[in-house]
Amino acid sequence: MNEKQIRALAKRNAAKAAKVKPASQRSYDDTLDATRPQDRDDSDANRIFKEMKKREF
Repeated sequence: MNEKQIRALAKRNAAKAAKVKPASQRSYDDTLDATRPQDRDDSDANRIFKEMKKREF
């Protein structure tokens, strides 16, 4: 590969890295998005539900 091709490849990779997908949350109700705070931290809830899935009741 010559230097021009390497620069073009680096430019394409940088453009791909710049396109970051936003975190998608499923929402079945429009009012849920309006009332949900944007800076909500669900790490504890996710950890608890992950452990609940492992257990048998």
